Amino acid sequence: MSTFDSTKIALPDIIRQITEGKVQLPDFQRGWIWDDEHIRSLLISVARSFPVGAVMLLEIGGEVKFQVRPIENVAFQGRIPSPERLILDGQQRLTTLTQVLAFDQPVKTHDEKGRQIELYYYININSALESDALDEAFVAVEPDRKNKINFGRDIVLDLSSPQLECKEFYFPCSQILNSDRWEEHLQEHAPDKFARYMKFRQKVLTAFRQYQLPIISLGRETSKEAVCLVFEKVNTGGVPLSVFELVTASFAAENFNLRDDWYGSHLRKVTGRFERIGKEPLLKDVAPTDFLQAISLLHTYEMRKQDIAAGKTGKAVAAVSAKRVSVLALSLDDYKKWADDIERGFMLTAKFLRKQCFLASRDIPYKTQLVPFATLLATLKERWLEPRIFDKLNRWFWCGVFGELYGGAVETRIASDVEGVLAWIEDEGGEPRTIFDANFQPSRLLTLRSRLSAAYKGLNTLILKEGARDFFWKATIKELEDEDAALDIHHIFPRRWCEDHDIKPARFNAIINKTPISAKANRMIGGRAPAEYLAALQMHKQVKLNDADMDDILASHFISPSFLRSNGFDGFFEERKKALLDIIEKAIGKTIDRADRSAPADTYDQDEPEIEEAFA
Repeated sequence: MSTFDSTKIALPDIIRQITEGKVQLPDFQRGWIWDDEHIRSLLISVARSFPVGAVMLLEIGGEVKFQVRPIENVAFQGRIPSPERLILDGQQRLTTLTQVLAFDQPVKTHDEKGRQIELYYYININSALESDALDEAFVAVEPDRKNKINFGRDIVLDLSSPQLECKEFYFPCSQILNSDRWEEHLQEHAPDKFARYMKFRQKVLTAFRQYQLPIISLGRETSKEAVCLVFEKVNTGGVPLSVFELVTASFAAENFNLRDDWYGSHLRKVTGRFERIGKEPLLKDVAPTDFLQAISLLHTYEMRKQDIAAGKTGKAVAAVSAKRVSVLALSLDDYKKWADDIERGFMLTAKFLRKQCFLASRDIPYKTQLVPFATLLATLKERWLEPRIFDKLNRWFWCGVFGELYGGAVETRIASDVEGVLAWIEDEGGEPRTIFDANFQPSRLLTLRSRLSAAYKGLNTLILKEGARDFFWKATIKELEDEDAALDIHHIFPRRWCEDHDIKPARFNAIINKTPISAKANRMIGGRAPAEYLAALQMHKQVKLNDADMDDILASHFISPSFLRSNGFDGFFEERKKALLDIIEKAIGKTIDRADRSAPADTYDQDEPEIEEAFA
């Protein structure tokens, strides 16, 4: 069965339906944004009977319910009527034509520089009748219906009264669909022009009045997911519609303001979940769609448990899901039931991440992994700290990081992990999918060169977690709080030294030759040889370290002191590579195949951008 139909409608009819409130906008539609140039271009296209694209409308009356609003400047006395159809595509075109053709008031738009302006639109009748001048016939005048030059001192066009409109022979666009009143003025003030006006009426006004606008009408049985997909496909020139906006419009139909619940409202003195969650620095990038996904995961997980307990089997059992269709299927009651639990789940996730030594939101390898994590902790609550459970969560997290499994589209993995991890924790199932799939190749260490990589971020944090102490301050990262001790991801064998000794960028830019150290240590290292900067660090009056103590600090970074003190890059590189593989192996709880089947590091792309930036 087709869920849509296509037809045509006369332009005057669709504008009448808009002004009567029979056609309105779903509340997730953005405001009208067209500028003067777009407005004139549309008017010219209609006047020339050129196609301006189809309009897509959604019939009201099915299960899909949205908060609605009239098109801009359409006002009603008393109660706003209930619409029969909603505009999904064509808002800018229909709003423009309604503003210009249906209202005798200036159109609020903006110029090419984005400045707000108000304009009345007219047609120069003489220009419109010339065969090649129609494009120049449409003009706009200021709110006083006068156009001026010389900083407003000289008037070049005055249309401030019907008499002047007739004298100048400029027709107001607001009367295109019904010109009776203007024709009376013309007969009164310039009857000699009436015959020429009738030629204009036949050529231009008839084009507007008989213009047939293509309509694609979606039936009332169209689902929310289909509405979302359709809207995203047809609005390629605008800002993509998010699931959050669709759910917001849906909940608004039940008098619940989801936007205020998330973002808060100063007027209502309401603190939103975004502000509460965002007070935790590690969570400042959590998006409203992330929050809704987590609610969908928790809701569908609980439904699945109930179905299994009730003895249902096969397709009758609900599936755990974070997909758009599941998020859109959430009812307001579902949201209210689980929102507080998910909010607490995100806050517990931040506590877990701090225990792993993550310091800032940008250091988190995968933001997408926060969604299932918040769902897991919303379910486990305080149990997540039990050593047995914590160890399993820890292993699942690091398998996701070093398996690099949470990039791209991950809705299926997210759902699988929520169900799999919880079953594994309760000893009701084997290792979850992400642990099973995780695999780290030793050669990957040679290609990790920038902070854009999740594994790069994860490995540097893992070094901190293992107790790395700063070269200068001697303290672990957890003990460094002073701003001057902020960490950098820095070369161990400095770039300049490596270049001077013909070491290829593919090797010296690899993560094997980098470690998190303080800004103070960075400045002392400079471009000097390791043996030289180690001596300088040890002799500094604020440090005063003997070789053994400095060796302990280097060892906390999994650096072989002997190779560093002898400036032996190759030996250092191989030893640290083995040490880093050891700690990755420990984190993921899986044996890494150490057989070197990869090409030498020097053969990898040497032009890959190498990004060095503050770690915290």
